[in-house]
Amino acid sequence: MSGVLLVNLGTPDSPSPADVGRYLREFLADPRVVDLPRWLWLPLLYGVIVPLRRHRSAAAYGRIWQAGGSPLLINSRAIAVRLGESLQGEAQVELAMRYGSPSVREGLAALQADGVRRLCVIPMYPQYSHTTTASVMDAVEEGLRTLHWQPRLSAVRDYYKHPCWAPAIAASIRRFQASHGRPERLLFSLHGIPQRYVRQGDPYAEQCQASVSAIRSELGVTAAEAPMTFQSRVGREPWLQPYTDQTLKELAESGVRHVQVVCPGFAADCLETLEEIAMLNRELFLEHGGERLDYIPALNDAAEHIAMYADLAREHLAGEAVDETRDG
Repeated sequence: MSGVLLVNLGTPDSPSPADVGRYLREFLADPRVVDLPRWLWLPLLYGVIVPLRRHRSAAAYGRIWQAGGSPLLINSRAIAVRLGESLQGEAQVELAMRYGSPSVREGLAALQADGVRRLCVIPMYPQYSHTTTASVMDAVEEGLRTLHWQPRLSAVRDYYKHPCWAPAIAASIRRFQASHGRPERLLFSLHGIPQRYVRQGDPYAEQCQASVSAIRSELGVTAAEAPMTFQSRVGREPWLQPYTDQTLKELAESGVRHVQVVCPGFAADCLETLEEIAMLNRELFLEHGGERLDYIPALNDAAEHIAMYADLAREHLAGEAVDETRDG
């Protein structure tokens, strides 16, 4: 029996300050995410940052929360269900969240109970980063240890080079523009990380550049027509630049009236796309003279997205790929 564990970042159980606070404590306590000394960071996190941020973050989640729950969980579940249908008879599929529920351990336990002996882990991040993919594998290793389970394991390190990925993003952009028109600028916005992490060897920035270059090539657009920026920075230290919000402000002030934003680093729509881009950054663009900002949705459970994940799973479960996720 083969199994696939599909892992996304995570979400609070509800948009209440209490649930958001619990989620932030788990997320921001991960040393892969914030690598400051624990003696310095954890008291600051628990005593200052979470109490200050939980209400603001809860309000942000409240703006996008749906009847069925968190959009990230809803969209990720849809992907997992369709992937399970695609792999029916070949592999069991379970969804897990690195932070929050369902946990990585819960997903592993379900696959163990199903009698899985060959396991493929697919972190839902097209580009590799120590802060994301490596953290998922930390949780997988811990979960396997506590379950006393040793399946044959293979894991997807990244998939931005998969032959279906860039064409799928480009096709989604073309479909959107066929219905909504072409903008003056197409903006690629990817999640940022501190510049310091890149200097320490994280390959994320280089992979983001390669990803966007491949999509531009598919679309036949230039970097000037479709620049790349980075969003979601926190704290005071420099993150990857240029920043999405500052770029949108500059574009509006320079006379650009219509922008479309696509976020190819996100497999499923979530807080960072639906609230940060489609709401906050749209408001910022309009405040500074822009007239229209369209957000182009993530691939979510689009057929070509599911086909790519199924191909990755089959490749790894067949033993044609090896576990390349560990970087120490």
